[in-house]
Amino acid sequence: MTAQPNIQRIYTDGACSGNPGPGGWGTVIYYDDGSVYELGGADRQTTNNRMEMQAAIAALEYLLNSPQTESVTLYTDSEYVKNGITKWVSGWKRKGWKTSAGKPVLNQDLWELLDQLNQKAVQQIPAFKWQYVRGHSGNEGNERCDTIARAFSLGQTPVLSQKTPSPSDRGSGNQGSSERDPVEWEPQSRISPENGSTAPAILNLATVNTDQTQKEAIQSSQPHRQPHEFSIAEQAGSNLTSDLTMVDSTNSSALTEGSDLPREVRVSMLRGLVETLRMADEIAQQGYLITSSELADLMDVNASAVTSRGDNWVWRNWVVSRVRREGNQILWQLERVD
Repeated sequence: MTAQPNIQRIYTDGACSGNPGPGGWGTVIYYDDGSVYELGGADRQTTNNRMEMQAAIAALEYLLNSPQTESVTLYTDSEYVKNGITKWVSGWKRKGWKTSAGKPVLNQDLWELLDQLNQKAVQQIPAFKWQYVRGHSGNEGNERCDTIARAFSLGQTPVLSQKTPSPSDRGSGNQGSSERDPVEWEPQSRISPENGSTAPAILNLATVNTDQTQKEAIQSSQPHRQPHEFSIAEQAGSNLTSDLTMVDSTNSSALTEGSDLPREVRVSMLRGLVETLRMADEIAQQGYLITSSELADLMDVNASAVTSRGDNWVWRNWVVSRVRREGNQILWQLERVD
């Protein structure tokens, strides 16, 4: 008797035109026999983070409905999702879904669902794990997810490859895909998104039809970069070579070891850092949008170091998301996480 093919790896991604605005998500499942199963969906009014989470939710739902028992890795290019489910969620639950500032955790509805699914996945597949992958770095799975997500966010209906593997396909090289209608979507719940707008359409797996993969037609113009965290020592002028790419090149020659500075100078710099962090917290709490140059001033880096990092990344206690462009300015939003 031939064994059932196993899921080898899973990729997820989300996209949003406006943030908040029309969004889409994509999930791609690779089997060890070469077959591929793709999922995706759209929401008329949502955020990039919710779409990243919806892609992961769909991936876990699919995984839990499969006979998979061997190890599998879920890849996401969202630090918000990866850190949230592996680090932050336990603290949020202990605090009654409140941040350290006492504010409600954004996207609690999706975090609760994702947490439940993740716990079930770990029980069913002990070796299941999450892995961050840098977006737009040439990874086939990530690029395909991005194509699906962006297509849905733009109101298009991409043709998805949804070949369900069977034991007889193992090693045969036969993908067995058939031409059918494009996928259809049906709202399964009315979840209030974080901006209080209309609820997202959740994928109904029962209504998804199969089709072959079409040639990718949508390419992202915003490359993602590996994020860099800032330490207090760096803010005080420490010569940390791993983060030099985030420091203004005009100031790099002035870097000195923080420990060589007098204590009163270090304390003064620490006070300045705390004031900067308080400012970032107020920006996040009030929902202010700031430009790339303003964000660069806040982080004390070159403006190009901000725009080169992509649409969604983590800085200290905040998720930084690109919202929209106004004229020649890019506007960013900070969201506090703990």
